[in-house]
Amino acid sequence: MSVAHVDEEGTIDDTEGFHVEKIFSNGDIYMGQWVAENNCPHGAGKYLWSDGCMYFGEWCKGKMNGKGKFSWPSGATYEGEFKNCYMDGEGTFTGSLNHTYKGCWVGNKKHGKGRMSYANGDHYEGDWRKGLYDGEGTYQWNSGHEYTGQWRKGKMSGNGIMVWANGNRFDGSWECGFPKGNGSFRFEDGSFCLGVWGKDLKEQHVKFYPSDSTVSHDDWDPNQLFSFEMSGCVICEVKSLAVFPSDKMFSWCNSEEKRKKQHVRKNSKSENKDRRLSIDALGSDGFGNGHIRGVGVNQQPTDRQGVTICKGHKNYELMLNLQLGIRHSVGRPSPTKPLDMKRTSFDTKEKIWTRFPPEGSKHTPPHQSCDFKFKDYCPSVFRTLRSLFNVDTMDYMLSICGSEALRELSSPGKSGSFFYMTSDDKYMIKTMKKAEVKVLRRMLPAYFEHVKSFENTLLTKFFGLHCVKLSGSSQRKVRFVVMGNLFCTDVPINRRFDLKGSSHGRITDKPESEIDANTTLKDLDLNYIFRLQKDWFQEFFRQVNRDCDFLEQERIMDYSLLVGISVQECNQDLSADEGGLSGSCIPIGNIELDSRGSSPRVSSVDTDASLDPTRWAPVRLGSNMPARVELMVRSHENQLVGEPTQEFYDVILFFGIIDILQDYDISKKLEHAYKSFQYDPTSISAVDPIQYSKRFRDFIFSVFKEDS
Repeated sequence: MSVAHVDEEGTIDDTEGFHVEKIFSNGDIYMGQWVAENNCPHGAGKYLWSDGCMYFGEWCKGKMNGKGKFSWPSGATYEGEFKNCYMDGEGTFTGSLNHTYKGCWVGNKKHGKGRMSYANGDHYEGDWRKGLYDGEGTYQWNSGHEYTGQWRKGKMSGNGIMVWANGNRFDGSWECGFPKGNGSFRFEDGSFCLGVWGKDLKEQHVKFYPSDSTVSHDDWDPNQLFSFEMSGCVICEVKSLAVFPSDKMFSWCNSEEKRKKQHVRKNSKSENKDRRLSIDALGSDGFGNGHIRGVGVNQQPTDRQGVTICKGHKNYELMLNLQLGIRHSVGRPSPTKPLDMKRTSFDTKEKIWTRFPPEGSKHTPPHQSCDFKFKDYCPSVFRTLRSLFNVDTMDYMLSICGSEALRELSSPGKSGSFFYMTSDDKYMIKTMKKAEVKVLRRMLPAYFEHVKSFENTLLTKFFGLHCVKLSGSSQRKVRFVVMGNLFCTDVPINRRFDLKGSSHGRITDKPESEIDANTTLKDLDLNYIFRLQKDWFQEFFRQVNRDCDFLEQERIMDYSLLVGISVQECNQDLSADEGGLSGSCIPIGNIELDSRGSSPRVSSVDTDASLDPTRWAPVRLGSNMPARVELMVRSHENQLVGEPTQEFYDVILFFGIIDILQDYDISKKLEHAYKSFQYDPTSISAVDPIQYSKRFRDFIFSVFKEDS
């Protein structure tokens, strides 16, 4: 055994591990395998912090990796798998109050299948998501009550069955822990109440059906379901840990040598004069002013985009009208439609007008907004599209029409359209011009066939097309389309780009001091090349060509590729020799084709080894994709693609083709003719769809490359 203080110089130069006992100046102790070359633990070892925390298990290059046990001074323990110092994989946590969880973990959170046993005798077994009950699961109370069904964010939400210890049961819809919607409450003797349930008496419509039993239930009121029956069904909650294993500092990370390494090299002014460095602009340290805690990075949260539409907002009534209309439209019963839609479903006459008087009607509920009409375009087509895109009807309604208000984005788009975001960031609602509605309805049959044929399409996903006609003398019509939000993710988006392949006016006019993570940059702001793994790049190449062929056939132009970039935290672990970013934080390794050979997927080995946030959502083309970016340098101001620098960063990419409703109409032809006299015709956006498609592809394939 070699015993040494941390400031003593060792004489061992072997790259193989040897056993040491190190006593650090802050009182921490490490005993176990050590590699002199990297000056850190590698193999089996025990680390004892001065505050009483302890880890005993496997290490890999100075990080807790593999199987191990972590204990807290309170007596709580976790025994199981670790990845990059996070509790990740299969593991068992026992709290100081003797509550126990056994199951799957991702990034210190219960995520996947697992079973929780509480100290009071309650049990939950089922699906977890980010530390909360979410999915299918069963909760058993120590009193004998039991709920089996769907959960959302720790609450009973969706379809489920509650059976009380006395034999009574409720079977139906739930929301936020209480019955809400259609359902039946059945007594032990066979009598039951059937109808629509809700805590609000105005929403409740329940009818009692007696059985042959002599037991009378005349004194039972449906409100007792909420006031009495549910009162004994309190779900246990456990407070989150104040300190996670990944938060702990290691003394070998605090040396002066390590601090000297933590400086991200930036391109000099002479290398790229007056150009914004897309990665370096993230903060003084290159990563949004994040700071190292243990082996992770705490990035400061970015403010959510937009302003919440509250009462008093100029568009408050318009938002209410839209939500009422969509709730009525989506909730309307309809037969299941086959994927092969009839041509009549796309007919321009295929629309439904519904009037919403404030006092309500036979088909519409009373509301507090003004009298208005709601038009639903091609409802059967969009219902089938939502099914194609795997959108759950209940989740869709809750996102758009739930209790949370929409957010209006701070400024309208270049077209003058306004954008609204749902509270969960899943959907974006855009106001449309009449001409755009006509384009979408014209191309809808071909769009439907295209997205049905190519599940990896990068085109914008459309979920509904609607119109609100306001009452009064103006009779103003406001048209909306509901789209998917590309950046609905728990991964922080550090930079976003709108790429067209043209150079005229394609640079952000904001001063550098005002650029943040919500700023959409343009072609001439882009300072790096995206490197995709081989199979992903091949699928990307094929799909961009398919989508551009479709847009070309539909005479669409002026579209762009919207790209979101999340810089990975481990980019702050710097190479001692180069001063740049060190190796891959996400194993880029094995990519396999699915059974049809058409869509790449990450192998299970690589998925398990990836960074934690990316595993909360599936990796697919254009969403949650591990990749690398290589910094490039331009030789002159209007050069679209610069020279590569061999300086790489690990990133997560999100991208898709947006703004696909502009056809080459007379206004665009006039714009092309006018600007061609003033500027280089190849540099402007308004060009013929065939020329636009070719230029777009050439540019995209010059900034997206295979990672060799």
